[in-house]
Amino acid sequence: MTGFVTIFHREISRFSKVLVQTVVTPLISSFLYLLIFGVSLGEQMQDHRGVSYISFLIPGLMMMGLINNSFQNSSSSIVSSKFSGDLEDLRVAPVTDHEIIWAMSLGSLVRGTIVGVITYLVGAAFMVFQQGEWLPIVHPVATLFFVIVSGLTFGMLGISIAFWATTFDQLSAFSAFILLPLTYLGGVFLSIEHLHPFWQMISKANPLLYLINGLRYGVLGVSDVNPWTAAVISLLGFMVFYGLARWSLKRGSFQRW
Repeated sequence: MTGFVTIFHREISRFSKVLVQTVVTPLISSFLYLLIFGVSLGEQMQDHRGVSYISFLIPGLMMMGLINNSFQNSSSSIVSSKFSGDLEDLRVAPVTDHEIIWAMSLGSLVRGTIVGVITYLVGAAFMVFQQGEWLPIVHPVATLFFVIVSGLTFGMLGISIAFWATTFDQLSAFSAFILLPLTYLGGVFLSIEHLHPFWQMISKANPLLYLINGLRYGVLGVSDVNPWTAAVISLLGFMVFYGLARWSLKRGSFQRW
């Protein structure tokens, strides 16, 4: 387990050195999202299944921060290692592909979870000041399940995309033009029940819809999709991206750029 622990410790140490990016930036982003959408626009939005709009918004922002940071952690780690040549050492080190994937994915999960917890605390503080009540977590087990599966899945996706990308621009393009739109269209800011039936059908083809609503069910107890369906699709996504990460690790280039 020495190789696994070493890689995992390196991942934690790497993002711990940039706490402004890891902690301060998500704190400010969550504050602004909640101030603009939750407070300013929230007064004009109707309650969704008995929960206020700001309550509806918080789990979506938690999952958005979790997904983005999990993806960025593993992908930036591999891309940086490509430039420095450190990635070549993994082929001669006594460590298996499974250990590499799990160590990097767990590091991504830790970073994503930190961001998710920060977003939850900021959102709960907004609720205290606005509504005079703390935001409880209705289903802690379901919340923990979707946090863990989502963090690991997008950590593995980051590994796959980082081996495919040949420049930082390609990595940024995937995040900006694919991952971010899917996140926004996955029900972060608006329930799909308010959409036209045609767009509801299109939205249900978005896998991020099930992750976001799964976490919303865990925190609030409400969801636009069946929680069990969301759990099954989340696990299928986890297995697919684990296989993709292992294939990328075997086929990807370890040579220095």
